[in-house]
Amino acid sequence: MAFTIPEVPLSSGGRKMPVLGLGTAADPPVDPETVRKAVTEALKLGYRHFDTAALYNSEQPLGDAIAEALGEGLIKSRDELFITSKLWCSDAHRENVEPALQKTLKNLKLEYIDMYLIHWPVSSKPGNYEYPIKKEDFLQMDYKSVWEAMEECQKLGLTKAIGVSNFSCKKLSDVLANAKVPPAVNQVEVNPCWQQKQLTEFCKSNGILVVAYAALGAVGTFYGTNRVMGSEVLNEIARIRGNTVAQVCLRWAYEQGIGVLVKSFNKERMEQNLQIFNWTLSDDESKKISEIPQGRACLGTDYTSVHGPFKTIEELWDGEF
Repeated sequence: MAFTIPEVPLSSGGRKMPVLGLGTAADPPVDPETVRKAVTEALKLGYRHFDTAALYNSEQPLGDAIAEALGEGLIKSRDELFITSKLWCSDAHRENVEPALQKTLKNLKLEYIDMYLIHWPVSSKPGNYEYPIKKEDFLQMDYKSVWEAMEECQKLGLTKAIGVSNFSCKKLSDVLANAKVPPAVNQVEVNPCWQQKQLTEFCKSNGILVVAYAALGAVGTFYGTNRVMGSEVLNEIARIRGNTVAQVCLRWAYEQGIGVLVKSFNKERMEQNLQIFNWTLSDDESKKISEIPQGRACLGTDYTSVHGPFKTIEELWDGEF
C-alpha cells in the first residue's frame, strides 16, 4: 500500500515539498547497497522526498535507486520526487559552490535537485573534505558571496530552491540582509525535547519553512539522545493512543506546520512513520508535550574551534541554546 504524503508550498522555486521525507545520513555509516535498498523500499511505500548531502556518501546510492525506479516504472517521472542535498563546509566559498553542486548532480545522475542547502554556517579550508573538520581548518563564511553563488545555482536551474541548515535567527538575518532570493528552508534539529519555538516563529515571519532533523532524537555515534524516545510524557501519550512514540513525535512536528525528516531504513518503521496523517493530537496531549523540559541534542561542538569564527557552542547558536 502506497501512502500519499501532504505537500507544502515553498516561498521560492515554484515547488511544493512533501512534508515528510526520508533522511539518508546513516549513523553509524552503512554500505551503499543498504541505502539503495532502503530508498527503493521507501519509494514503494510512497515516500517522494529524500534528503542527502555531499558529506553523507549517500548521493550515489540514492541516484542509483532513483534511476532504477524510473527504469522499472515504480515512479513515472523525475518530477514526482523532491530531492535535497547540501553544500559542505570546505565548498562553502563563492567559487566552489557551483562545482560542488555539479558534482552532487553527477552523483545523483540528475539534471537538477529540488533543494540545495548550506550545510552549516561555517566554511573550512577548500579541498580538505572531511568530518570532523580539523580545528585549524575552520574559516569565517562570507555569507553574502556564498549566498550569491547559491542564488546563481538556482538561476541556472541546477536547483529549484535554495536554503540553509543549522542557522540561528541571527545568522539567518545576516543572509536575509543581502539576499535577492530568501532561503526557502532552514533545516534544523526539532523534536518535542527541543522545540525551537523562537527560531520557528522567526522563520515563519520571514517565509522560511523549518524542516526538522533529529525528529526522534537521533541516537547515534556522533551525537544524539534517548531523551525523546525515552520520554515518559511521550511514552504515556503513545501508550494511551495505541501509537508508537515515533508517530507521536512526527505528528506533533507536522502539527507545528514544519517539514520532517525520518531516518529509519527498517521497512516496518518506515511504514509506521507514514501513518500520521489521519489523526490529531488532543489539546491536552499538545499541552503536555509543550511542557517537556528542553535541551539540544546536536550541540555542534565539532563546528567550534579556537582558530575559527565560533569558539563556543554559544557563539555557534547565538545563545539559542
